[in-house]
Amino acid sequence: MASSHLEALSSRHRVIDGEIAAEMRRPAPDLARLSRLKREKLRLKDEMARSA
Repeated sequence: MASSHLEALSSRHRVIDGEIAAEMRRPAPDLARLSRLKREKLRLKDEMARSA
C-alpha cells in the first residue's frame, strides 16, 4: 500500500512539473497559478519524503 501511495504522489509530482513548465512557456504566465502549482509540488515532495 505504501508503495502505491508513493507512486501516486510521484506521478502527481511529475504532472505538476509539466504544468509548471507549460505555464512558464506561455507568453504571459499566470503568476498566481504558478505559485499554487509550486506550493502543491513542494507539499507533495514533503509528503513523499515522509512516506519513503
